[in-house]
Amino acid sequence: MDGHRIRVSNLGKVLYPSTGTTKGDVIGYYRAIAERMLPYCRDRPATRKRWPDGVGDDGRGESFFQKDLGGSAPDWVRTGRMQHKDHVNTYPLVNDTATLVWLAQLASLELHVPQWRFDASGEPGRPDRMVFDLDPGEGVSLPRCARVAFLVRDALRGMGLDAVPVTSGGSGIHVYAALDGSLTSDDASNAAHELARSLEAERPDEITSSMKRAVRPGRVFIDWSQNNAAKTTVAPYSMRGRIAPTVAAPRTWRELASPHLRQLRYREVLGRVAKRGDPLAALLIGDSE
Repeated sequence: MDGHRIRVSNLGKVLYPSTGTTKGDVIGYYRAIAERMLPYCRDRPATRKRWPDGVGDDGRGESFFQKDLGGSAPDWVRTGRMQHKDHVNTYPLVNDTATLVWLAQLASLELHVPQWRFDASGEPGRPDRMVFDLDPGEGVSLPRCARVAFLVRDALRGMGLDAVPVTSGGSGIHVYAALDGSLTSDDASNAAHELARSLEAERPDEITSSMKRAVRPGRVFIDWSQNNAAKTTVAPYSMRGRIAPTVAAPRTWRELASPHLRQLRYREVLGRVAKRGDPLAALLIGDSE
């Protein structure tokens, strides 16, 4: 694949017992979705969340995050290096289908990336997108979470930014907007925080921007913090390690208005992309790739 030989194994191993979804199915999904997914991952340090033995019958199977590339990676995987407080990590860059398939072979069900890319010199660049992770607290339905997503969209429009929603594949919704590179990560994080606080002030019974979990029941938490340069968000089109094989699926605003809104599974996402294209493509306008 892409001129590289990839050794795969245990393709019949069931990673999602509730649906019988196998490692082969997961690899097949990532191979099929690569053309759509790669532009949202390209040149970004990828943190992987791995479930070597699957998600378990209840979706709570053992998993772990992996940041550093590790010693068993093929030499053709492109990488980027990041200085952390007391160490340097070498991250894989998910720039091609072969890398995506290799990670799927390792049961990396989820791929998480920041809102910035490495620049031509290999240094972290300025963010090219802003994201809000809308997390519904206890007792809050997905359609109710969607109503908050519309409020975020309208607030972003007031800033001159067009927003696109992604049902997260978990419990909530991500709202993305493209940035022109004029803001630093700190600038973007501060702007996102201010937007979240302003919406909280307008609707304190529905929305919170606080990191305190105790205040979230009955409200939608607008997590603005993932715009911090050190934070990541599950990548658009990534599968999720939940009880069912759901996906962080780009959606239309018309879909978000439906009272029957729900999270989508991987086969549904493949079918939608084949018929409708990519609702998130507006995020790539001006992209050089």
